[in-house]
Amino acid sequence: MSLPATLTKTERPAAAAPDFDVPDLIDGVALLAATANVIMQLARPEVGYGVLEHSQVMRYPIRRIRNTVTYLSVAFLGTAAERAVCRRQVGRAHAAVRSTASSPVSYSAFDPRLQLWVAACLYRGVADMHALLHGPVDDAAADAVYRDCSRLGTTLQVPEGMWPADRAAFERYWDSALREIRIDPPVRELLRRLMMLEFLPLPVSAALGPVNRFLTTGFLPPPFREQMRLRWTRRDQRQFELLMRTMASVNRVLPAPISRFPFNACLQDLRTRIAWDRGRRALVRRLARGFPWSQDSSSTTT
Repeated sequence: MSLPATLTKTERPAAAAPDFDVPDLIDGVALLAATANVIMQLARPEVGYGVLEHSQVMRYPIRRIRNTVTYLSVAFLGTAAERAVCRRQVGRAHAAVRSTASSPVSYSAFDPRLQLWVAACLYRGVADMHALLHGPVDDAAADAVYRDCSRLGTTLQVPEGMWPADRAAFERYWDSALREIRIDPPVRELLRRLMMLEFLPLPVSAALGPVNRFLTTGFLPPPFREQMRLRWTRRDQRQFELLMRTMASVNRVLPAPISRFPFNACLQDLRTRIAWDRGRRALVRRLARGFPWSQDSSSTTT
C-alpha cells in the first residue's frame, strides 16, 4: 500500500504504545483498499490461478466480501472458539481448490506457504491503513500490531511457527516474496474487471469504476502497479494524499460502532449463526432423548 508522504513519522508524532488497542485495527473505511489487497494476494501466480479457476468472485462478489470481512473480524475480535469455527469454514471452502493437469501452475489452497502469503498481504494492508487513519505508532505499538496480525495466518491453516518471528523477519520474508509475484494476462483481466466494479449494474460500474481504479492504484505498492500496468503520476499522488487526509480526519470523529461497520455487523452475524446452530443441535439431541424408539419397538413385539 502506498501511504501518503504527509503521514510519515517526521510530520506527525507517533502514537504511544499504551494507546494501541486491537479494535483500532478494524475500520470500515479500510474496505476502500480491499481491491488493492486482492490484487496483492493474486499477484502470486498460484493464488491468482486458484481464484481464476475456482472462484465465482465476479458472480457472487458481495458474498466473498462478506466472508473476508467476517474472517478479519473474527481474527482480530473473535474468541478462540470463533476462530476455530472460521478456520473450519475456510477449510471446507478450500477443499476443492486444487490445480488440474491443465492449470498453468500447480497449487493447493491448503498449501501453508500460499496461505502465509495471503496473510502477509492482509497484514501489510492492515498495518498501513492503521498508520494512515490513526497516525504512525512507535516501535512497541508496531510490534503489538504485528503480534496480533499473526492471527491472520493462524485463523487459516498457517502453523504458528511459520509466521515470521518479528517485523524485521517479516520484512526479509516480504522482500523475498516480492521476487515471486507475477500477474499473467488472464489473472490481470479478472483483476481489471474487479477494479472497475464490472460485477455491478452498468450505470453503477460506469460511475464508480474509475473512482475505485484511482483508489486501488493509490493503495498499491509500486511493484504491484507495474504488474497491473497501471499508470500513476505525481499529480495522482497529491490528489490521493489529500483524499486520504480528509478521510482520516472524518474517521477519527466517528463513533466506534459506525467507524467499525461492517466488521462489527459481520462478527455479530457469525455469532448469531453459531448460537442458532448450537440451539438447533441441542434441540435435536433433546428430541432424540424424548423418543426412545428402540423401547417402543420392543414393547410392540412383546
